Amino acid sequence: MLDMKHLSKIYRTEVVETYALRDFTINVREGEFVAVTGPSGSGKTTFLTIAGLLEEFSGGEYWLDGVDTRGLNDRQRSRLRNEKIGFVFQSFNLIPDLNVFDNIDVPLRYRGMPGAERKRRIHAVLERVGLTSRMRHYPSEMSGGQQQRVAIARALVGEPRLLLADEPTGNLDTHMARGVMELLEELHRGGATIVMVTHDPDLAARAQRQVHIIDGTIVELTADPRLVREERGEGEGGAAAATGGAGRGAQGGAPGTTPAKV
Repeated sequence: MLDMKHLSKIYRTEVVETYALRDFTINVREGEFVAVTGPSGSGKTTFLTIAGLLEEFSGGEYWLDGVDTRGLNDRQRSRLRNEKIGFVFQSFNLIPDLNVFDNIDVPLRYRGMPGAERKRRIHAVLERVGLTSRMRHYPSEMSGGQQQRVAIARALVGEPRLLLADEPTGNLDTHMARGVMELLEELHRGGATIVMVTHDPDLAARAQRQVHIIDGTIVELTADPRLVREERGEGEGGAAAATGGAGRGAQGGAPGTTPAKV
């Protein structure tokens, strides 16, 4: 689904080069829920903007759902982004003068989708996030948690192959954050591929897999075998077989693996 190999991002001035990402290698398989953590300035946001085709990279490879993104022009990148990726931002980014229905309709209008199909998709996604009764409300009339659900609905209405979430609970209190996280977990159980950047270790622990970034490089990987087992419906023996190799790779003990490759 998302495959970066030895990717780098360099910011250059006349006197200095700064590596935001260096030899960055990660693979997110279809249906995975991956949490990306790391201190401020570690490269998390750069990774997310490159993954979302909002920024170009300097070297290496990035394949998105089988498409090589190297050399794409702005129009090609925009089309691929609109077709393949849904974004959920910390600040919601809803249009205050539009109601819930019309906010969710925006990305579909950019596609030139017929009105009847847009309406069907919007009703379906609002039911999915539990906001059908609020479709004519405006953002100012809703709580932070409800606004974030609208933002998630807007990200899902285009039926993206990949959902990118940047600190999706960062502006919410504990109760609202729990509700949004439960929704993301529900979407994952339904087959969604999710990459979530977060500073919150408790939220990261609820993902299927964790990737830790420092100084633009992946240095740590953890996977909770209980989550993998529950999602696959496997017994103790099956789960051990399915996750044992990944666990050894994360510790650097398996042949042919390194902590920098995910």
